[in-house]
Amino acid sequence: MSTIFCKKLQKQATPMSYAPMPGALGQRILHEISQEAWSQWLDHQTILINEYRLNLLEPEAKNFLLQEMEKFLFGEGSEKPDAFVRPE
Repeated sequence: MSTIFCKKLQKQATPMSYAPMPGALGQRILHEISQEAWSQWLDHQTILINEYRLNLLEPEAKNFLLQEMEKFLFGEGSEKPDAFVRPE
């Protein structure tokens, strides 16, 4: 199995088998982000959706998640909501 250098994890890791979304951003994620980092994003995304009670039918919610995804995967990171407490 081949590996890629994951920009999020800063290490060689297992690539995803397909682009997680259409377009240029999906291709960038496919080539620069590992399956492990993408799984971390999905967990973080779930926290954001639940804690902020996002309605994904609203364009503002989708735009917010896209911005947070880019920060999480390629930027300085996406913060957890202040009120979030991980369940035990």
